[in-house]
Order: sequence, then C-alpha cells, then structure tokens
Amino acid sequence: MGDKHISSQFDNELNSISTKVMEMGGLVEAQLRNAFHALFELHAEVADQVIEREAGVNSLEVEIDHDISSTIGRRQPTARDLRMLLAMAKITANLERAGDEVTKIARMVKLIIESGSARSLPTSELRMASNLASDLLRRALDAFARLDTDTALVIIKADDQIDQEYDGFLRKLITYIMEDPRAISPSLNLLFLAKAIERVGDHAKNIAESTIYVAKGADVRHLGTSDMESAIR
Repeated sequence: MGDKHISSQFDNELNSISTKVMEMGGLVEAQLRNAFHALFELHAEVADQVIEREAGVNSLEVEIDHDISSTIGRRQPTARDLRMLLAMAKITANLERAGDEVTKIARMVKLIIESGSARSLPTSELRMASNLASDLLRRALDAFARLDTDTALVIIKADDQIDQEYDGFLRKLITYIMEDPRAISPSLNLLFLAKAIERVGDHAKNIAESTIYVAKGADVRHLGTSDMESAIR
C-alpha cells in the first residue's frame, strides 16, 4: 500500500510538471502568433505586448526547472520516468529559447516600423516561413503530449522546409538591397527577424527529438533520416 501511495504521488508530480510544460508551450505559441500579427499588420502596440509578456515565459522556466530538480532529488527515478523528466527539462529550455526568438521578432518589428520604410520591405515573403514555424511548434508540443513518434519524425524532416524558406528569403532580400541601398538598415532588421523565425523551427525540431527520446529511449539528435526511422520502429 505504501509503495502504491508513493507511486501515486510521483505520478501526480510528473503530471503537474507536464501540465506546466504544456502551459509554457501554449504561452510561447500565443506569443508567436501575436508577433507575426504585429509583423504583417505593422502593429507596434502588439509588438510591445509580446515583449512585456516575455517575463511570464521566463518565470515558468524557473518554476519548472525547480520542480524537476526537486522531483529527481526526492524520487530518484529510473528508466522511462527519468527520461521523461530529463526530456521535460530540455523541452523547457527550448521553449524558453523559442520565447527569446519571439521577443526578438517583436523588437525587430518595432525597429522596422520606426524606420518608416516598413511598407516597402518584402515582409510578405516571410508568410510561408512564419506559418511553418507556428505549425511545427504547435505540432511538436502535441506530439510530446501524446508521445507520438511518427508525428515527431515528420516535424524533424519538415524543419528543412523552414531552412529552405530562409535561404530563399535571404536571396530575395539581397536583391532588394541592391535595388535600393537606402533600405540597408531596415532590411538588416528584417534579416535578423527571418533568422529568428528559422530558429523557432529549430527549437520545434529539438522538442520532437525529445519526444522520441522519451518514447523510445533513443537519442536521435545527430542521426540521418533512415537511422531515425530505424530508431522508432
């Protein structure tokens, strides 16, 4: 009976931490949507709100890290339970970094608006990459919640699409700058913004890799596609 009671308490702690991780993920998702709204609607007030709310993401990171350290110290988990806690620590770190990138997007949006040349910049060229980043982050969190390794693998493969979008945008932006050298400064802000979008995709990929680690006990971070597929079968 005592062992069952302890096991039940441990399960409750794991569920509590998992809930906080998903709450943090939901907050970063919402921040990302708002940052893209600020970008495409040139809405400085929304960008300000994104920047102000970064503290909420950081606060959750600290709280989750404390809970994970405390649980490992008291429960000394093994096997899959330990993998779950370690994975949640990695996912929390990736969400915090994704949140940093989202805040960077909002700051770049403000600088672009303040430059006065926002409407002449090729911001619309980033819609595909922004949609991909939002979709990958959402699906990565959903895959983790369900420990869905098939979806996790799809997300890892799809990250290449954002990389391709970034490379294509970079070429277009260089052409734009060559046509109008006066736009160099705001264009550089847009370039930093595009890189931040690409990095959000990287963090979604990392979350997907952590999902596979929990479900299959396999570290697929540096594996090729065929080896990843073998690891989850």
